[in-house]
Amino acid sequence: MAKLIYSSIASLDGYVADEGGNFDWAAPDEEVHAYVNDLERPVGTYLYGRRMYDVMLAWENAHTFADQRPVMRDFAQIWQAADKIVYSKTLESVSSAKTRIERDFDPEAIREMKARASRDITAGGPDLAAQAFEAGLVDELRLFVVPVLVGGGTRSLPDNVHLNLELLDERRFRGGVVYLNYRTSESTRP
Repeated sequence: MAKLIYSSIASLDGYVADEGGNFDWAAPDEEVHAYVNDLERPVGTYLYGRRMYDVMLAWENAHTFADQRPVMRDFAQIWQAADKIVYSKTLESVSSAKTRIERDFDPEAIREMKARASRDITAGGPDLAAQAFEAGLVDELRLFVVPVLVGGGTRSLPDNVHLNLELLDERRFRGGVVYLNYRTSESTRP
């Protein structure tokens, strides 16, 4: 059975983007990016909301990036190889391979997908993740905390969800980013 993982790069005060929608402060350095690549390598399916898909779509054409660092090429290959599901009521078509649109987030369909999948699934973006948290679908959280305070914006974790978490792993990177990996389980849910 595959795990559903929510992975996020967030400010120390808990935001994935500031009030203006800016997230350039979250761009991972070479060390963090390589670590993310290793975590993403086993992922078979990415679940995205419309906005997160729009951000991630750049990886479909990463060969056109002016900066062709190996770590970026590696991530592009990982991303392109995975299946992608975009949840949107308005998106008419997708611009990436191995991608389909679903109009509604269906928790039962995700449960079935987890039961059938041989590779892990990630939920990308805080809005979609909030739905997965509320449905009790998230098995792990992978949080990269960036040493910056942005003071407001888009929260990385949903309000009104209470879960006890078990720390599985942690790592501090040279640039000050801290990685925290937590597991949720039925036995730890209040």
